[in-house]
Amino acid sequence: MNKYKDWDKKDLIEHIKILEKKKKFGLTWEHKNDEGPVLFCKENLIVLEEDIKKRIVSKKSNNFNLFIEGDNYYSLAALNYSFEKKIDFIYIDPPYNTGGDWKYTNDYINRDDPYIHTKWLSFMYERLRLAKDLLKDDGIICVTIDNHEAPRLWLLLDEMFGSNNFLGEVIIRNNPASRNVDGKIALTHEFAFFYGKSLKSKIAKLPVHPKDKTHKYLQDPNGIWYAPTNLRKTGVDNFGVKKDGSIHHRHYPIYVDPKTKEISTSKKFKIVIYPVNEDGEKVIWRRAKEDIEEMYKKEEIWYNKTSFGDQIYYKFYGGTDGESPKSIWIEPEFSASEHGTPSLNNVLGKKSSFPFPKSPFAVERCVEIGCPNKDGIVLDFFAGSGTTAHAVMNLNLKKQKNLKFIVCTNNENSIADEDTYPRIRNVIKGGYEDRKGNKVEGYDTNLNYYKISSIKKTNTDQDKIKLSKRLDEMIMMKENTYNVVLEEKNYKIFNLEDKYTIIIYNVAVFDKVKEKLKKINGKIKIYIFSLSNENFNEEFEEFPNIITESFPGTLLSMYKRLFINL
Repeated sequence: MNKYKDWDKKDLIEHIKILEKKKKFGLTWEHKNDEGPVLFCKENLIVLEEDIKKRIVSKKSNNFNLFIEGDNYYSLAALNYSFEKKIDFIYIDPPYNTGGDWKYTNDYINRDDPYIHTKWLSFMYERLRLAKDLLKDDGIICVTIDNHEAPRLWLLLDEMFGSNNFLGEVIIRNNPASRNVDGKIALTHEFAFFYGKSLKSKIAKLPVHPKDKTHKYLQDPNGIWYAPTNLRKTGVDNFGVKKDGSIHHRHYPIYVDPKTKEISTSKKFKIVIYPVNEDGEKVIWRRAKEDIEEMYKKEEIWYNKTSFGDQIYYKFYGGTDGESPKSIWIEPEFSASEHGTPSLNNVLGKKSSFPFPKSPFAVERCVEIGCPNKDGIVLDFFAGSGTTAHAVMNLNLKKQKNLKFIVCTNNENSIADEDTYPRIRNVIKGGYEDRKGNKVEGYDTNLNYYKISSIKKTNTDQDKIKLSKRLDEMIMMKENTYNVVLEEKNYKIFNLEDKYTIIIYNVAVFDKVKEKLKKINGKIKIYIFSLSNENFNEEFEEFPNIITESFPGTLLSMYKRLFINL
């Protein structure tokens, strides 16, 4: 309050007017920008350095998954350069803030901290702010949490993504044995909140075998599933009489031959059936008059005598594309106590000290409904024991998908060295035993391992010069070209399949690069170091399939945009 003591009455009144204009409903807290990583980014530029020793190379797969070790605030900052609007799905399981389970500015937060909720909200806000820009326009984020911070998290997500982009919450029974607290209800579940980046974001349906559906499904001679359905329309918009008293064009008679059971709308057989409901009200048929005889020829429609009288049924081929996921998941495989720790221990081949790892089946289900694309990128910036990476690889095997993952974690208590990386490595290589004692085959894919590094800002051209020498990894990520083709002192060439990236550090090698370009067939992007942000388009006009971009000006501008208000 000391900052107000020297204000005069006029200034105070103006300040009050500004405060009164601010929103009246929503989440309000004393937003702190004093967290260590946030302050660090004011004075430093974040870069990535690959740990070659931890790289896992596939001889067949062109999928490159990424592991970033370091504070996730720094990881998200770096990813904004390489993956802006490229992420399909974010799954995170942040600290539940129940006391001693996370740090704020190098100190563990205890339950008796008077700012426990404020610090947690500021911590989450800053990371969600950076993460939001990574999502595609139709991307989805899922955040799991228990009841301790669920009310505040829900409001925070509303504020960050908009309440109109709320896609639903799921109650997951993750601890059937329950967590007992004297005088309170025993907790057996947690929440998963799903939000879309925009109104384009949609939760995917879950596949359901027709035999397991509530409606009875049969197979036709071609093996296609259908549900026998009354042709008479039910529900809304089924009125046979319009508001003006006229008859709807789909309220017409269908004729049935009592001997042959032939159905027609042109031949006037003895049995005449109109669409009338159980109350005797005129309704309409589900199909137009001109479709009926063709449906009969294809054996898609038939006559049926029921307790409600003469009826017409048809083969409904819809409804087999799956069902919307339910909001309560109680299946045993979602239990963290039954499938979280045991799964982690099996993969590691030893007992892990990591507390409360998620069931990979629960995470797998979240990814399945949040990332329906066959090819997509899944990000987890609270990677923990590596469950999300494990779940993505499982889902790829089960559903023939080609998803890639990016996982971010620090190495506090050696979690990256002892849990996250070994788990991912073992799932890729295989050879460990599952809970039944069966050998598990590996999953063929690539993994690149990076660590956070930084450059002290000087706000001079020296920043650009220093950055230019340490941006290879982030440019490779941005262009998805991870294979080294050529490394020279003043330029490098990378590729993946028919896509090439060239990084030029000195314009003096333009002629050398042009000679190389004549031998390359594919899409080419050239990054050229420039203090003035010049992209040198005219230098490569003779090559129509080339795009040029200067660096590192784009990265500096992005960091300025991300951190300008801190």
